[in-house]
Amino acid sequence: MAIWESEEVRSTLRMIEAEHLDIRAVTMGISLRDCISEDLGRTCDRVYEKITRCAERLVPTAQEVQAAFGVPITNKRISVTPIALIGEASRARSFVPLAETLDRAGAALGIDYVAGFSALIEKGITPGDAALLDSIPEALSTTARVCSSIQVATTRAGINMDAIRQMGQVIKATAERTADRGGIGCAKLVVFANIPDDNPFVAGAMHGVGEGDVVINIGVSGPGVVNSAIRRLREEKADCDLGDIAETVKRMAFKVTRAGELIGREVVRRLGNARFGIVDLSLAPTPAIGDSVAEILEALGLERAGAPGSTAALALITDAVKKGGVMASSYVGGLSGAFIPVSEDHGMIEAVEEHALTLEKLEAMTAVCSVGLDMVAVAGDTSAETISAVIADEIAIGVVNNKTTAVRIIPVPGKKVGDKVVYGGLLGEAPIMPVNRFGCADFIRMGGRIPAPVISLRN
Repeated sequence: MAIWESEEVRSTLRMIEAEHLDIRAVTMGISLRDCISEDLGRTCDRVYEKITRCAERLVPTAQEVQAAFGVPITNKRISVTPIALIGEASRARSFVPLAETLDRAGAALGIDYVAGFSALIEKGITPGDAALLDSIPEALSTTARVCSSIQVATTRAGINMDAIRQMGQVIKATAERTADRGGIGCAKLVVFANIPDDNPFVAGAMHGVGEGDVVINIGVSGPGVVNSAIRRLREEKADCDLGDIAETVKRMAFKVTRAGELIGREVVRRLGNARFGIVDLSLAPTPAIGDSVAEILEALGLERAGAPGSTAALALITDAVKKGGVMASSYVGGLSGAFIPVSEDHGMIEAVEEHALTLEKLEAMTAVCSVGLDMVAVAGDTSAETISAVIADEIAIGVVNNKTTAVRIIPVPGKKVGDKVVYGGLLGEAPIMPVNRFGCADFIRMGGRIPAPVISLRN
């Protein structure tokens, strides 16, 4: 690393240390395209060998960089080529053995999560896709680290309503298989529109087919940094306006994005077998006090997240984060904006409990944030059709607005509105949110495809 780069890292990390910012994820993306065979057992052997060989030094290298620069690296993760593509040639009816292989490899390496038990089914479902979908409930209930993401729509292809109907059933089955743990299997399952190929954040990470063989992607998260900067600005400048706020957030995003890229490149340099991919600067909260996107909204003058003005405030923050990021690095990717998961943000939890934030308001806010309905817990008796309809609404926002949206919804077995489910750790706890009680089953059962919007006609 050049002397000037080292000095820049130290300068920026002083700011990070003061604001308690961490590198949320160092994610190694690994292509498994060369592991495909007509025998599932042989494919599993090849997958295990390649992952353990390529990522053998990922955890110790991340620890070395953490010690060298004094910045915490919270999670070490792996993402792989969508497993539906890797297992299809075997014609196996179940891909659970592949999920178990991913989990076993992650355990051997000390990896926190392995993502990519995924399928891309925005226009149709092949036999390999069908095998993976059928495998999800068992795979996520019997593994500890494996995460799954399913793409059901893109702006160019439209919305596969047959896939969305099936995902409602898959989510219900996954919840039932993990009923003794509050349906936690659903916390590792995301339904997407316009999924990015290089997202380092789970549960939606995967290694796109257009990516290189081994890539390092960095996830830098800083709700606490942004919250502190906004509150400090308002204390120092009583007459500051929203333009001043945007400029402050943009400058902060620039600094942390630059730090993330330089740390990521140092990980790549020390590994020697990977190339640098992207920095994803997403304001991803944790249950800790002070590390909350909801608190940022409140720092802007809203009494609670979900109050009138919340969507506009979130739009301001997300745009400023993106602008700061793209000025800091030519390789900003993934999602890069603001996450608003309910269970993982104590401010969001309080807003739901005080009835300031409803599912409908949360959905409106997702039109301007990075992802969508995230870690939303609903009553265990919510029907599969209702879950599918909630997914369809959110996915439509992504398709029509040409952005990534996603749904991570948990129908918690045995729980009803007013109850709470507690997961602990980064997953936090979630109040059970009410869902509109009127029926939608006939709409969902129609199936078919919702055609791509006119904005898809760009050629």
